[in-house]
Amino acid sequence: MTLRVRWLGRVPYREAWALQRALHTTSPDDHLLLLEHPHVYTLGVRADMRHVLVPPAEVDADLVRTDRGGDVTYHGPGQLVGYPIVSLPAKRGDDRYGMADTVAYVRSVEQLLIDALADVGLPNAGRLRDYPGVWVDPDSDDPRKIAAIGVRLTRGRSMHGFALNVAPDMRYWGYIVPCGIPDKRVTSLADEGLDVSMQQFTDAVAARAATLWGGLRGEHAVDRRDVVWRHRPDDLSAFSRGEGAGQAISATGRVVPERARPAASGPSRGRSPAPGEASSSSAHRSSGSTPGDGVPVRMKGRLAQAGVTDGLEISSRKPEWLRSSFRTDASYLRLKHTMRDLGLVTVCEEAGCPNIYECWSDGTATFMINGERCTRACGFCLVDTRHPQPLDAGEPERVAEAVERMGLGFAVITAVARDDLADGGASGFAATIAAIRRRTRDVQVEVLIPDCKGDEDALGTIFDARPDVLNHNMETVPRLQRAVRPSAGYARSLAVLARAKEAGLVTKSGLIVGMGETDDEVLSTLADLRAVGIDIVTIGQYLRPTTHHLPVARWVEPATFDAYKAAGEAMGIPHVESSPLTRSSYHARQAAGSTAPAPSPQAVAPGSA
Repeated sequence: MTLRVRWLGRVPYREAWALQRALHTTSPDDHLLLLEHPHVYTLGVRADMRHVLVPPAEVDADLVRTDRGGDVTYHGPGQLVGYPIVSLPAKRGDDRYGMADTVAYVRSVEQLLIDALADVGLPNAGRLRDYPGVWVDPDSDDPRKIAAIGVRLTRGRSMHGFALNVAPDMRYWGYIVPCGIPDKRVTSLADEGLDVSMQQFTDAVAARAATLWGGLRGEHAVDRRDVVWRHRPDDLSAFSRGEGAGQAISATGRVVPERARPAASGPSRGRSPAPGEASSSSAHRSSGSTPGDGVPVRMKGRLAQAGVTDGLEISSRKPEWLRSSFRTDASYLRLKHTMRDLGLVTVCEEAGCPNIYECWSDGTATFMINGERCTRACGFCLVDTRHPQPLDAGEPERVAEAVERMGLGFAVITAVARDDLADGGASGFAATIAAIRRRTRDVQVEVLIPDCKGDEDALGTIFDARPDVLNHNMETVPRLQRAVRPSAGYARSLAVLARAKEAGLVTKSGLIVGMGETDDEVLSTLADLRAVGIDIVTIGQYLRPTTHHLPVARWVEPATFDAYKAAGEAMGIPHVESSPLTRSSYHARQAAGSTAPAPSPQAVAPGSA
């Protein structure tokens, strides 16, 4: 069994809890999630509400009742929270029932933190009799609590964990009776006079955890490059801030002159041509072109922070295996006519999918609802990012009519991100699913959804509509998240998929490679997807649509895509669709039909994730 240590950045409590539940239930591995929370008070199963002295909303904090032990405690920025999801040995004498020794486990977590504190220069931490947790100067007249512990053990596997104060805002403990203890102080590393960063202490904890829970079960070194730091809602790339759509790049890699571009397909479409729409038989090198030409400064900075400092030149010719043919047979033209006749949008066009000709000729397409303008600006995506327009109430019925006209047995519905809407556009998905099933009862529906900001009610609206497949894309590895999709988050996306699986849905996700990730990081992300019970994964090559988008870091060889597929399926993922031109909805019907339960996952080679 492998121990996977992950730093997840700042994660809302409910999202981390959903992720814990999924790992506890479905993962074949052990995990240690290290993170921060936004301001939140949590209540254990026996917590006394009288110990909440100020309504949390008055201090901009959330309040969540959980299934862990203990009373009320606080989590917030500057506090390291650790959630070990580990399988524990049976309590001595209780082997028949597989009961773990809760007291011994809590003691081991306390010791881990005591040792980590000593590692960073605080040797006077220890235990205080009758009071769980870790205390500074426990034998003095002034013991001070620096770490709280609250756990739950079910079927010999742990959940919840510890919270240690590195440098939080100490005022928040004044609004509660911490852990129900009125006569003891709370402290932090900063209050004890130690200048220790969150990263330094996280490293110390991860190293101690590898010793405690790692043993000889695999490679447990923590790679600090595999990091997702906190995300800010206002931290969008310059692509959405007036710098325009950039210059399109053709199938051969040349920058397409303005006069050579086809006209936009509608007055508000604003779409640059898809890769392959303008082509040439030979590569053309623009004078002085570099990998960074046109890339916004903010995006370059994020890439550099993630360790990506170069890439292929804009004029680099694509390998033969990435060349998609242009063809317009009768099926393609009929489908396009249906879309235009009903005033519908397809992501096939808007995102410049290289498989558009193959899929449309086969009579299949992915419908894009909730408008054609996205409120986010991901570094790889071609969809329009101008201010969104009001929703079209008739759109669900028109999509349903198109599905009926085309005689589809499998329909894929996606949408732009609509952070301007209270439910993130969730009601549009539910209405479209319902409309399709009213007209064509036997059709299967796959939805490719945004994260809806992690809102439980919004996601529940989509889950309750019972799509046949729930797809939400991770897009890239943890290290590149902030550069590739600055308004999203790795942990949030895992939590969305975890909640969908908990709701009983078939789940699916996708990765784009060639943006600066390593092969080991791809395997690590596949392992995380397997851990939350994913059913289908798609992996394809990134193709840079315009000069204002992320540069291509590498062309991934077809044999490497084959290796990704083999590794993912060996981990226990039922279906992995992996090839250079694979996109989220490529072979969607075939993938959905091949997700029978897989055999028990095989171990991944040490060091691969």
